[in-house]
Amino acid sequence: MKDYAKELKDLILTTIKEGASDLHITVGRHPTIRVSGSLIPLLKNPILSAEDAEGLILSMLGEKDGKILKEQKEYDFSYSFEDKSRFRVNAFTQRGYLGAALRLIPNKIKTIKELNLPDILSDFAKKEQGFFLVVGPIGHGKSTTLASMIENINHASAKHIISIEDPMEYLFVQDKSIIDQREVKTDTADFKTALRSMFRQDINVAMIGEMRDVETISTAVTAAETGHLILSSLHTNNAAQTVDRIIDSFPSHQQNQIRVQLASVLLGIFSQRLVPRISGGRIPAYELLISTPAVRTLIREGRAHEIDTVIETNYEIGMVSLNRSLAELARNGEITIKDAIGHSLNPKGLEALI
Repeated sequence: MKDYAKELKDLILTTIKEGASDLHITVGRHPTIRVSGSLIPLLKNPILSAEDAEGLILSMLGEKDGKILKEQKEYDFSYSFEDKSRFRVNAFTQRGYLGAALRLIPNKIKTIKELNLPDILSDFAKKEQGFFLVVGPIGHGKSTTLASMIENINHASAKHIISIEDPMEYLFVQDKSIIDQREVKTDTADFKTALRSMFRQDINVAMIGEMRDVETISTAVTAAETGHLILSSLHTNNAAQTVDRIIDSFPSHQQNQIRVQLASVLLGIFSQRLVPRISGGRIPAYELLISTPAVRTLIREGRAHEIDTVIETNYEIGMVSLNRSLAELARNGEITIKDAIGHSLNPKGLEALI
């Protein structure tokens, strides 16, 4: 009988040693890691059978959680490995077999500067109240950016910070701030229950892992209105799409109200992409929308499609378009022109800047 706990340990050690961001367990394939955005099969390991995949995945779960996975066909959880590293895991069923994607969560939370992010994010972290969103595709560093902003607050001021995540990712060490981290299904029933309780917990700052439904968005906006700083994320491509996604998630009879509320509390939207770096690894390219009177008017009047133009014409106050960020990285020799074009939402516009 195979020792799947030992096999998993060996795979995790390889993941860490190779500097990978992800480990994939899929029937009919070699275990596969993602390094600097590219998938690399571990050819020294045998192709996984259904029994192998199930054994590796269930070795991370207790009996109760394993039963939930088999009943629900998918399950999100966090996995700690010998106090050396943590993983965010999504286990799922595909073609009747178990599979899993493990995202490595670094033990050290890097600073905004170490992540090559703009210093202005530190200014947003200093705000007393408002709503700030980090958006972008899956796997492009949103959680890491949010963690860096929370860590910035933690080391700079005495605040009560609460995080609500599913699953919990980074673990914070309290410094000047009190940080309470709540994981859905472990520390609270669901996002909406945790958010309702938040108002009775004397908090200053809340980090909500993801805006998943109308109730979560509505409660977050209300919290920002009532004197709290709310940081969260969405899987959207840019600022304009983010505003539309938020508004469109509400029933039509509530959309005017949420437009007014969002316009009044929004601090900014930071959209990021991790682009392969010529020297190795990945580096962020980003778009930054800063809420100004003009932006608030566009949101209230349902003219989010004009936000791109506002960003492009307000560079002097700190707004940055994705194309400008990509062009600067390409000109500085950080990324290739090919990768810049590949990550642009408007390649023709980018070509004019390079």
